[in-house]
Amino acid sequence: MKTKLLLAVATAALLSSNPFTPSAFAGDATTELKALVGKIRADLADGKTNKNDLADDLKQFDVLLAGHQGEKTDAVANIVYMKAMLYDQIFHDQAKAAALVKQLKIDFQGTEFVAALEKLEAAQMAAEKMQATLTVGAQFPDFNEKDVAGKPLSIASYKGKVVLVDFWATWCGPCRVELPYIIATYKKYHDQGFEIIGVSLDQDQAKLTGFTKSMNMTWQQYFDGQGWGNKLAVKYGIESIPATYLLDGNGKIIGRDLQGDKLTQAVAKALGK
Repeated sequence: MKTKLLLAVATAALLSSNPFTPSAFAGDATTELKALVGKIRADLADGKTNKNDLADDLKQFDVLLAGHQGEKTDAVANIVYMKAMLYDQIFHDQAKAAALVKQLKIDFQGTEFVAALEKLEAAQMAAEKMQATLTVGAQFPDFNEKDVAGKPLSIASYKGKVVLVDFWATWCGPCRVELPYIIATYKKYHDQGFEIIGVSLDQDQAKLTGFTKSMNMTWQQYFDGQGWGNKLAVKYGIESIPATYLLDGNGKIIGRDLQGDKLTQAVAKALGK
């Protein structure tokens, strides 16, 4: 199971605070919503996860909205959004969630909240469009950046090598599950022409470098401290990690998201072993 961007955003919105410039949403509606979210968090911790269990919480959303009827503010828009996230992430009722978000964008058009929401949706559409181009047989678009040590980093610099581009993070559980396979493959085939380019979605450089040193991950890492906003992650439309692309010596994609022994086998095949 991968760690997903939108799931992380939505869950954070529901269980902690709003993902869209929360400082802009001060007011009574925000205070009331915070109390309701706290109650929902407690209910979820008690194992209440269906509509019947959370019926009182759903009713309270309507009470809050009725109490702020006519207020076209970011804070009230956030109430509707939180309700939509409850349907989407907890009840898995995407149709209802989509209907709520659609109405939210109509009722609160012109607010900073809707502008931020539409920006996020536009980014998702762009990511999906980019991902559709990154198929096996396609050329992996190059980049020219500096690695975490300040050295030049690009796909072209590894021309003639089999390269794994690995989008990951130290905080990503599924990424760490795959690491032993990646490290073992690197040790086995590095001297025969296998390279790795890590793209870290971490935000703490010291933590990243400490981890890679402890794991003897000696390959280049790109890091900019932006988390899910990592420049290269955004460029390639990465919305879940780990995300890996295996490239041949000419930079063409020969495999995607190869896990466990499948990675080792694919690298061996690409190297003619």
